[in-house]
Amino acid sequence: MIPIKPIGLARTSYLTKAEVPRQANLSAPGTIELFPESGFEHALEDLETWSHLWVLFQFHQVENWRPKVLPPRSEQRRGVFATRSPHRPNAIGLSAVELRAVEGLQLHVGGLDLVDGTPILDLKPYVPYTDCIPEANSGWLPVAGQATPKRSSDPRGPAQPQPDWRVTFSSRAVEQLECLKQSGETLEAKLLTLLETGPTPRPYRRIRTDGVTSTIAFGPWRARFVHDAAARSIEVLSLATGYRQTELAGDQPELTPHRALVAGFGYPGY
Repeated sequence: MIPIKPIGLARTSYLTKAEVPRQANLSAPGTIELFPESGFEHALEDLETWSHLWVLFQFHQVENWRPKVLPPRSEQRRGVFATRSPHRPNAIGLSAVELRAVEGLQLHVGGLDLVDGTPILDLKPYVPYTDCIPEANSGWLPVAGQATPKRSSDPRGPAQPQPDWRVTFSSRAVEQLECLKQSGETLEAKLLTLLETGPTPRPYRRIRTDGVTSTIAFGPWRARFVHDAAARSIEVLSLATGYRQTELAGDQPELTPHRALVAGFGYPGY
C-alpha cells in the first residue's frame, strides 16, 4: 500500500459535482484549509512568494473508475487517461489555482474548481519556465477552423479548443431568474456551466428532448430550452420546480424559492 493522507480540505460554494465549472479559471474563489497539529505551519513558509499553485486532490465522490468515458467536449468515448475525467483508477485530480493570500493554515485561492469538502493531497508551486509548454497541442479536442488537432508553432501557445455554446435566456426565463434571486436562489451561473458544452445528455447532466424542445434537470430544478446546432447556441425558455404540488405544501425553508416561482408563473413554472 502507498500511504497517502489528506493534508486538508477545500472550502467552496459548490455542493455537487454538477455545479463545478469544467475549468478552474471559471470558478469562484475558495479556501484550502490545512489540518492543524501536523507541522503544516512550517511547510507553508515561502509559499506566498508564488502567484499560482498546483493542487492535488482526491475525487472523493467517485465510487468506481471507467476505462472509457464521455468528456464534455467529445461526442465519443475516450480512454480515461486521455481525459480529465474524475473516474480514474486512483481518483486523483490536479488543478492550477491563483494564490491570493496565506493566513495561518488557510490558503485563499482563485479558481478553485472543487466540491466543498474535497480532500487535498498536496500543494506545489506553479513554475512558469518548466510548467508552461507553448508548443503543446490540444490532443483530440476540436479546435475551431481545424479538421484535426495540430501541434502549435505559435509562441503564444496552442490554439484554444472550439468555443463553448452560447447560452441566452428568454424574457420569461430572465423574469423567473430574477424572481428566484429575490427568494435567495441564484441559478443563472449553474445553467451556464451545465449548458455551455451543448445540448447532449451526459452521465452528469440529465437532458430529455421531445424533438423540438429539451429539458435539463439539475437538483430540484428544471429548465426548458431550444438549440441551434449550426450557430452553436442555446436559448433557455423557462424554468420550473421539480417538486410535486403536494410537496410544495411543506414549510421547509428550501421550498421558499419554489413556491415563489409557482406563485408568479404557475405550476410547475413552464
